[in-house]
Amino acid sequence: MDSVERRETPDEGIKAIRLGIRLLIMVIFLGYIMIWVMMPTNTFWQHWLPDIQDKVNSTYFGRQGTNFLIYTFPILFVAVLGCIYLHLGEKDVGRSNGRRKFFELFFYTHYLYIIFIVFFIFHVGFSYFCITLPGFYLFLIDRYLRFLQSQQMARLVSARILPCEAVELNFSKSPGLSYNPTSSMFINVPGISKLQWHPFTITSNNNTDQDRLSVVIKSTGSWSRLLYQQLSQPIPPDHLEVSVEGPYGPASTHFFRHDTLVLISGGSGITPFCSIIRELLFSTSTRSCRTKQVLLIAAFKKSVDLAMLDVLVSDANYNITQFPLRIEAYVTREKELTSDDQKLFQTIWFKPSATDAPVSAILGSNSWLWLGAIISSSFLTFLLLIGIVTRYYIYPIDHNTNMRFSYAENSALNMLFGCVSVALAATTAFIWNQKQNAKEMIQIQNMDVPTPKGSPGPGSWLYNGERELESFPHESLFQNTKVHYGERPNFKKLLQECEGSSIGILVSGPKKMGQEVAAICSSSEADNLHFESISFSW
Repeated sequence: MDSVERRETPDEGIKAIRLGIRLLIMVIFLGYIMIWVMMPTNTFWQHWLPDIQDKVNSTYFGRQGTNFLIYTFPILFVAVLGCIYLHLGEKDVGRSNGRRKFFELFFYTHYLYIIFIVFFIFHVGFSYFCITLPGFYLFLIDRYLRFLQSQQMARLVSARILPCEAVELNFSKSPGLSYNPTSSMFINVPGISKLQWHPFTITSNNNTDQDRLSVVIKSTGSWSRLLYQQLSQPIPPDHLEVSVEGPYGPASTHFFRHDTLVLISGGSGITPFCSIIRELLFSTSTRSCRTKQVLLIAAFKKSVDLAMLDVLVSDANYNITQFPLRIEAYVTREKELTSDDQKLFQTIWFKPSATDAPVSAILGSNSWLWLGAIISSSFLTFLLLIGIVTRYYIYPIDHNTNMRFSYAENSALNMLFGCVSVALAATTAFIWNQKQNAKEMIQIQNMDVPTPKGSPGPGSWLYNGERELESFPHESLFQNTKVHYGERPNFKKLLQECEGSSIGILVSGPKKMGQEVAAICSSSEADNLHFESISFSW
């Protein structure tokens, strides 16, 4: 009994600390809201603000010191507390838990916000900008960290060419990198375009795929078509430079709480469900948890697109014989399997480069702690630089009158020191974690022995009318797969046949499909259906 109590004490201590942090955040936030509520009143301007200014105004920060204290410090302090809270939460709950048209124009024109912010600060002065500084400061840290990660080439181990004009890219992954099912990451291939970054859902699973990270890219646009053509050449390249950002999201995987899961996909929308199914396979085979019933309804235009089903459990290493997965696949524009669709998978193995590195977390396994350290240390550095320059350069000239040292000059110095502080803190943390990741990878970087380049994949694949997929790997998983040709899925009938007190419905595909399923779930007849849509729009 004593040993049990000792084992439970750390968990209870962590929960108590997290509760204390939540209460402190709530108190600070309520105080911050109270300031905004009281700001229009005479009490604030005649009593509160003068008292604060008398105590805060100094030769180090001038009049803007008051704005730092009132508007900037509370939000950044809450952000640091939030990082600590999330870090402790990871140890507490563990891991159980068609692009738009003119997308590039839409995306890159938004970078004009930089010009807007600069001239906005020159216009109102940095002292008043402190009101909106916390959000922009955190955004600046995030963007700079993403920039640092994007400069490193990722090690691409292999690419699998699917018969449906899609490619599965397999990256080497650092052991310290963790992500949730349905997470996504941005990919850039400089050989195709140095500017284009495209988001793709990660199909591998953090628990089942310990040393690799995979994405599937369907040839649907100009960028993805060029990538597919480059890799499907008779003599494919032996190395491909790729940069990545992420993985990102999702913040929650609450759909695992349901008794039954219904996964509805259209075309390449099946990719987010790959990591979900692998997570359920892992939970079923390694944990003493109740097995969930899973129904996958996958709609494709052509029979060749059925090859996307192979991605569900490709190269998986777990017991799947007891996993209750039923697949209903629909081919809407063909009435039978065409002979041209019976093709082989092809796997390309790439030569490693000394400049490539495994995909890793930007700030390592303790990313929340590092992020909190970056926020706090960079802001302290910013205050230190401002304080020194104000005390020994600006104040002797201006004496806090703002008459001889203009707002524009002061704003320029503040912007410069802010950028320098963020760059210094973030770069130091990034380089330190990259060195740690390199040490971890020394022991495992040469363990995998690839098969010869260009070797076929699992073999030819063939669909037998309404029945199973005969030549796929892990035939036991696909023995209950049924393929329907020349028809569309009747979602209402399929959902009514599902049993369970709580049925989670996840839809990933065309907008019209999501609207149809959402209407069924919101009807009065379906009180046990819980709808959630997975969007591909960025």
